[in-house]
Amino acid sequence: QVQLAESGGGLVQAGGSLRLSCVASGRTSSSYRMGWFRQAPGKEREFVADISWSRGSTDYADSVKGRFAISKDNVKNMVYLQMNSLKPEDTAVYYCAAAQELSGTIIVAQDYVYWGQGTQVTVSS
Repeated sequence: QVQLAESGGGLVQAGGSLRLSCVASGRTSSSYRMGWFRQAPGKEREFVADISWSRGSTDYADSVKGRFAISKDNVKNMVYLQMNSLKPEDTAVYYCAAAQELSGTIIVAQDYVYWGQGTQVTVSS
């Protein structure tokens, strides 16, 4: 079992920045791929970004490319999501997730096994 816990959400004005953190505990593995997803009210959970624990390779949804950056700290078992130039449409609950990495990017939520409880991000216009 892997436990994930997100933090860092909050209320920010459009154009502002936030950094989300996710700490992993339990039976963590370097073979995992770590993802960030978000879910706005009335919408499906959508892929935001992911990163390979072992190789550090990353991928992003088109909607956040150039504004968001995912990173990791293997020593602290932390994954981060730096969010810049935030827009009202970025408002959502953001979730950290872990999946066994097979061949790179994993964008389907159902392929992730472990999930955090989520952290609310609200961007005001």
